[in-house]
Amino acid sequence: MEAEWERTSPVEETRWLSALAAECGLPTACVAHARLDAPDAAEVLAAQAAFPLVRGIRHKPAAAARWQDFRRGATGSMDDPAWREGYAQLEGRGLSFDLQAPRWHLEQAFDLATDSPQTSLILNHTGLPSDRSAERLRAWRHALEQLARAPNTALKISGLGQRGVRWTAGDNVPVMQEAIEVFGFDRCMFASNFPVDRLVGDYATILDGFRAAIAHRPSAERRVLLHANAVRIYRLPNCNPVVEST
Repeated sequence: MEAEWERTSPVEETRWLSALAAECGLPTACVAHARLDAPDAAEVLAAQAAFPLVRGIRHKPAAAARWQDFRRGATGSMDDPAWREGYAQLEGRGLSFDLQAPRWHLEQAFDLATDSPQTSLILNHTGLPSDRSAERLRAWRHALEQLARAPNTALKISGLGQRGVRWTAGDNVPVMQEAIEVFGFDRCMFASNFPVDRLVGDYATILDGFRAAIAHRPSAERRVLLHANAVRIYRLPNCNPVVEST
């Protein structure tokens, strides 16, 4: 996943990853960066799409920090005609899109997905449910439900850390289960969000939490959530992971 290591030269990150993959065999795919509303968006997208490693693009559109500040039509947002012009080019290049945006922007995301039905839109970090009050979780679920109405959308379950709070299954398993209920097991997948999540928990704790969230599901569904959806959505080289059969 793009790290925006140098926002003025997004292709250089992909070039480095491609050289690393040639040398080490990993990574097997990447989501690259491109500023969709930039004057050179078409040039950058063409360059990124030329790398066999690239499956999609992530560019964080302009977002309001608080729901009270949200307004439609902001420059650089998913409503911006220049931003949408860049987004519209993804389909012709066979690229998906990874979106990081809080719940109050998901109405825009639904409009975007509906207007570009051939482009897969993957919502990152579970839609950022950082406020765990009952009222805010209801609003988060409502926003997910609206986005999930677009069949070309998927959900990446990750980034559930809360600032200053250690990651626990008790806090996060109910949120993950609710997210899967909304999108369905065939449109969800797990992601580590490392190294950022190291601030709140170690990898084993978070992975155990993922497993706990789906422990009640049949083995076939667990395999889809832990493996097959990611392979399908990101067109990854297949492998044979070990998934619990109990």
